[in-house]
Amino acid sequence: MADKQISLPAKLINGGIAGLIGVTCVFPIDLAKTRLQNQQNGSRLYTSMSDCLIKTIRSEGYFGMYRGAAVNLTLVTPEKAIKLAANDFFRHHLSKDGKLTLFKEMLAGCGAGTCQVIVTTPMEMLKIQLQDAGRIEAQRKLMPETVPAGTVFAKSPTAMQLTRELLKEKGIAGLYKGLGATILRDVPFSIIYFPLFANLNELGKRGVDGPAPFYVSFLSGCLAGSTAAVAVNPVDVIKTRLQSLNRGSTEDTYSGVTDCIRKIMRNEGPSAFLKGAYCRALVIAPLFGIAQVIYFLGVAEYLIALLPKRDN
Repeated sequence: MADKQISLPAKLINGGIAGLIGVTCVFPIDLAKTRLQNQQNGSRLYTSMSDCLIKTIRSEGYFGMYRGAAVNLTLVTPEKAIKLAANDFFRHHLSKDGKLTLFKEMLAGCGAGTCQVIVTTPMEMLKIQLQDAGRIEAQRKLMPETVPAGTVFAKSPTAMQLTRELLKEKGIAGLYKGLGATILRDVPFSIIYFPLFANLNELGKRGVDGPAPFYVSFLSGCLAGSTAAVAVNPVDVIKTRLQSLNRGSTEDTYSGVTDCIRKIMRNEGPSAFLKGAYCRALVIAPLFGIAQVIYFLGVAEYLIALLPKRDN
């Protein structure tokens, strides 16, 4: 792999296609994860992922499970493209000087995670507001004592409404609220995920130089993705809490990462940092399994090859 020339446009296209397919498949579970993570003591509306999805369908309809999907589908394309392509780019250049050691693999993952945060933070900020809007509305109906009197929430805010509101009130920094927590989540995730996937995928290769079968890439992506997802879930809980703007009257507000950790530990205990962990694993596992299959099948390379060649 060290001396194979990489095609950056193909890598970006593969990452984008993979992200679109993956997110479409797992978005309802991601919505349940966000709502479960945002629940605090005294305002628990959902008891589990299935309970959350059932109540969401009952109160908001089937498409209620896809609140915020448009933002995610729009921005996940560059996000996944950047993450997967950047990792490949860094691995390619780090392997030029010799064997790609575990440390170099982790370094490449660190670089990929750092690059994608530029796109991830605004996407997550908007997605969380849209996903959580239904929870607050349901609380207002079923648990009115947890919502401040006279508080009015837009039932179905749009991404553009939220973006304009954030830019008007807080400027560009409003879209990057929770940046520190996002970095603390995504960089360690990539450091764990990419080396683990590469080594698991390597075990399934049929020959010394041959590629791994597609099902090995899928299973490797699922296992590495779920492992990394659970490992960084505590930071994901912190990030979700920091990026949520609307809260019930009994729910805490946070001034930063350390304040969030302190209040969660004091009011909810250590187990709160594992909220939504199994949902996150169920989201990330197929998301990265699908991504790696598309990536390694070279869908973009095939599409590019179909384009008419220019005559010199």
